[in-house]
Amino acid sequence: MESCSGNASTKVFFLVGFPALQDFETPLFVVFLLFYLLILIGNAVIITVVVVDHTLHKPMYFFLINLSVLDVLFTTTTIPKMLVMFLVNAKTISFRGCFLQMYSFHGLTVTEALLLVVMAYDRYEAICNPLCYPAKMTRRVNIQLAVSAWITALLIPVPVIMQTSQLAYRDTTKVHHCFCDHLAVVQAACSDFSADFQTFLGFSIAMTVSVVPLLLVTLSYVHIILSVLKINSKEGRMKAFSTCTSHLLVVGTYYFSITVAYMSYRADIPVDVHVMSNVVFSILTPLLNPIIYTLRNKEVKSAVKKFIFLKIFPLLKKFYLFG
Repeated sequence: MESCSGNASTKVFFLVGFPALQDFETPLFVVFLLFYLLILIGNAVIITVVVVDHTLHKPMYFFLINLSVLDVLFTTTTIPKMLVMFLVNAKTISFRGCFLQMYSFHGLTVTEALLLVVMAYDRYEAICNPLCYPAKMTRRVNIQLAVSAWITALLIPVPVIMQTSQLAYRDTTKVHHCFCDHLAVVQAACSDFSADFQTFLGFSIAMTVSVVPLLLVTLSYVHIILSVLKINSKEGRMKAFSTCTSHLLVVGTYYFSITVAYMSYRADIPVDVHVMSNVVFSILTPLLNPIIYTLRNKEVKSAVKKFIFLKIFPLLKKFYLFG
């Protein structure tokens, strides 16, 4: 039995991954690589189209760029390490690497929740105060809102991560997960009151930073719905609300996946199912966000088609002719 201590210099974490799927690591590698490439390509297309197409230089799409950048960073904190695990069975991660991954994962999770609030506020101003919208949502205000969301979200996990890093761990600590999730690492620490307290604290903060943004988004949409109902024509109501459908679907996807992840902690289920529910949370939203905005938002859909047919196809045709 290895001794427990707080000395971090020589400690490593062993990521168990999916115990029941040890014989399927090559198929898992292919599946997760495909998901990762789709996430990178989808979000890169969104970012490129919004930057290139001047008709999309609006506050809503500025925040969409932030969301796409976030999704790329969010998946990059976990999937590359998982791919290495599946490909060459490299399941260890250094102490510092583990806590850097933990901080990045949870900090970016909170960032997404706050960006969704900012996007809801943008829709509130656009629909409830259309005459004041251009004066209120200036470029400077947009940048301030986005920067505030990023900085606030990236500061929130710091105290908990720092305290968790002070817990006692074995020289090689076995973590029942594919990456360094906070609760999984705390549960792997040497059992004591501090670990139990960290579990409670981490779960409480996670619930707070999930529920409070959801309440703010809900409040924004209550006002939006009340304003839309005051519009006389059915066509006007449909047009006003159509600008919100993509955002609502993204919010629904985010909170559905996060609910599944939270419920898996409370339920008595096999380790593989629990880990998979967390992996779904880390992949589902970044994968679906570009699809939702491309299919449901007319302006983005039109811009993507224009970008493909006017930019990509001519380049491919030129390459084919002179290649």
